[in-house]
Amino acid sequence: MTLKQEFRMANMVDNGLTILEKYQVIADEFAIGFAEWLLIEPEDDSMEKCTTKELLEIYKKEKGL
Repeated sequence: MTLKQEFRMANMVDNGLTILEKYQVIADEFAIGFAEWLLIEPEDDSMEKCTTKELLEIYKKEKGL
């Protein structure tokens, strides 16, 4: 599921959280996933020369986000 889809779904699900709290959970999970990916994934030498923004785009593409 893309990030946009996750944010749209957050508007439809009533789990007792405010919309801001739901968005914060989505953002936190995304940030944690990216940080964990950074610790494991960039084994390729070419990725070591990428900027953080470029790495983020690679991560999003690989995860289908």
